[in-house]
Amino acid sequence: MSVDLRPGESQEGLLKRFRKEVVRDRILSTYRKKRWFVSKSENRRLAKQRAARKARRKAMAYGRRR
Repeated sequence: MSVDLRPGESQEGLLKRFRKEVVRDRILSTYRKKRWFVSKSENRRLAKQRAARKARRKAMAYGRRR
């Protein structure tokens, strides 16, 4: 990925645009996920945990609205 300096743009503006690109492309989160190997079964287990937590939170939010 590259970000080119626009005419009249400051270094700070360039850096800000670069950081936004990195966040938008999810480069850091992808890097952090791939830092350690996680087996397929572990991925499935974690996905199941995340889904259960999300369902619990959604159920709690639904209960509050009543």
